[in-house]
Amino acid sequence: MQGIYVLIIQVSKSVRVDVGALGNIFFKANLYAYVGSAQNSLEKRIERYLKKAKCKFWHADYLLDSIGVKVLKVFYSEAGKAEKCLIAKSLGARGKPIVGFGSSDCKCKSHLFKIEDSSFSEEPMREL
Repeated sequence: MQGIYVLIIQVSKSVRVDVGALGNIFFKANLYAYVGSAQNSLEKRIERYLKKAKCKFWHADYLLDSIGVKVLKVFYSEAGKAEKCLIAKSLGARGKPIVGFGSSDCKCKSHLFKIEDSSFSEEPMREL
């Protein structure tokens, strides 16, 4: 299956994370939403993010590898890659973007947002 996904991530204790080329980023204890796409094997991409032990490749890997950080919920939709940026734009209107995070392959400000809740799920996505 190909599609897009949103990971609802809980950072239970503020943490500073070295996020590869982005450098050190301070994450306050809060909820975050990360938007991504997998145009091949959506299920495997999501499974990968849910594992703790993995090689760090995507920006989200660095955050998710931190102590006190976990995925609370996963939403997904069978959609093309362009839909990822539409969801990111929608989240950006409601949350605070972590500039440059996860958006090196597009013109979006970010694909990670500090959010108050997961109410964005009213959009056409299903919870995993």
